[in-house]
Amino acid sequence: MLNRSMSPQHPGGGNPSSLFSRLTVRQWAILPCAILIVVAGLTIPDLFSPDNIAQVLRQVSVSGIMAIGVTFVVIAGRLDLSIGSLLTLCALVTVTLHDTVSPVAAIAASLAIGLVVGCVNGVLVAYFRLNSLIATLGMLSLLQGVALLTTSGQNALIAHPGNTWFAFIGRGYVAGIPTPVITLAVLAVVMGLVLSFSNFGRRVFAVGGNETASAFTGVNTKATILAAYVISGLMTGAAAVVFSSRVMAAQNDSGSGYELSVLSGVILGGTSLLGGAGGIGRSIVGIVLLGFIQNALLLLGLPYYFQWIVTGAVIVGAVWADLASQRGRVFA
Repeated sequence: MLNRSMSPQHPGGGNPSSLFSRLTVRQWAILPCAILIVVAGLTIPDLFSPDNIAQVLRQVSVSGIMAIGVTFVVIAGRLDLSIGSLLTLCALVTVTLHDTVSPVAAIAASLAIGLVVGCVNGVLVAYFRLNSLIATLGMLSLLQGVALLTTSGQNALIAHPGNTWFAFIGRGYVAGIPTPVITLAVLAVVMGLVLSFSNFGRRVFAVGGNETASAFTGVNTKATILAAYVISGLMTGAAAVVFSSRVMAAQNDSGSGYELSVLSGVILGGTSLLGGAGGIGRSIVGIVLLGFIQNALLLLGLPYYFQWIVTGAVIVGAVWADLASQRGRVFA
């Protein structure tokens, strides 16, 4: 269980006079990435072209929607590593039901699966008091097995992608803006308002900042953690709908690696891995920056696996910066 005993109003902890310096340390993780993107833009003319920007934003929309839910979980002081396999399962079910039943049923099924898995994760972590890392890692494996079992290891494909309104969700445009980007923006604004201005949002910050103190002040910590996981599951189910509509197919490993890339973006944006500090906007910024870095690597002609190296470096750097901001110094 990840926790930290400090006020959520002061993400760096300690007295407010040191808040600026501590937040500056935390941004050390994001500044090099932003500088790297600017430098890459000077050497790769197409990086900041309108078409490429739209393409990158479309590509990161799935990760961004998932990051919205994961942000709630991380701020609450927990982790959710099951989202990659959950995306795989939801996408396979969505694509399969699209042709066999209807697009509406496919969308409903994806959201329902996300809701159920989020509930199970929340119960395991909040009520059975299992370590969130172990519980969701186990769920990752379980969901991957269920996905393979239900499809017999076969990939799913929408038979006539050009003849269904479902394609608009992932491939359409509104006023020249890709539909997935609009979906991401709407969900980010709505859930950002919930996190920042609702009583529930304040409880999420309180639980992540100091769960014991929150319980003594009357906060239902178990219900709050459960709700955070439910939101994470629902957002992943929604992301699977967008993913399925964009690709019009699903493989039995479609979500592989998403758990790391989403967590990287969330931490890169400044949401504390220790809980109690962060925000939806920060997470989206982190996801977008990571998307542009990965896109720049591809435009440079580097092998795909270089993205994993960069993702690993981002995780290590962002966690180090976060811990440094908590300690108020760069080194232990």
